[in-house]
Amino acid sequence: MKEKINGFDVIGISVRTTNQDGKAMNDLAMLWNKFTSENIIEKIPNRFEDKIYAIYTDYEGDHTMPYTAIIGCKVRSSDNIPKGMILRSVDTGDYMKFCTNGKLPDAVVMEWQKIWNLKIDREFIADFEVYHETSENSNDPMVDIYIGVRDY
Repeated sequence: MKEKINGFDVIGISVRTTNQDGKAMNDLAMLWNKFTSENIIEKIPNRFEDKIYAIYTDYEGDHTMPYTAIIGCKVRSSDNIPKGMILRSVDTGDYMKFCTNGKLPDAVVMEWQKIWNLKIDREFIADFEVYHETSENSNDPMVDIYIGVRDY
């Protein structure tokens, strides 16, 4: 289902990675581990909400090329970016929405594998996942995946 999403800002931690040779699986696992073990969510100033966003951006091409992954929270203001964190803006645009639930990270990885095989006219500017506030404490967490698509 296609949706128009209004732009927003996220502050969080990041890693540069690629989906080649399983690198992203390792890099993202380490990023998530840092996010949770260092309680990064509590260190993000001006949080708009406690939903966690995973943003994929700065693509060098398509999903097979290097990109930047950011885990953080939507913020009201870009003031006071803590040391070691970055601010990233997601532009207003058209996105295809996919929903998944199940054991993390397996359910999300399986959904991405399906997405990569679909014929979608992707922008490869910014894609993102939204982990609902109940995701952490649930046996069946809900995650929404938004894929940036060209306006058609």
